[in-house]
Amino acid sequence: MSQNAQRIVNNPKFQELVAKRSAFAWTLSIAMLVIYFGFILLVAFGKGFLGTPIGSGVTTWGIPVGVFTIVSAFILTGIYVNRANGEFDELNRQILEESK
Repeated sequence: MSQNAQRIVNNPKFQELVAKRSAFAWTLSIAMLVIYFGFILLVAFGKGFLGTPIGSGVTTWGIPVGVFTIVSAFILTGIYVNRANGEFDELNRQILEESK
């Protein structure tokens, strides 16, 4: 490993960045897995609920629950990108400045 790379790896801000980014990514991953597997379990065991019409129309609860599952993936991705472009990029910039 080059001396510059070793200096970055040993930087406390780099360690902070890795820890924060990993914890945040795991949190969002677990949230998405709970939503996704919750949907799959609902499909497997809650067919009666998912097939129940909303009001007097033909739309059932399965449609909004399925849309929520898909949209939640986009929302969680947006949350990660927002934090990555803000806090994580700032830490990265500071690390690069200190390594010069």
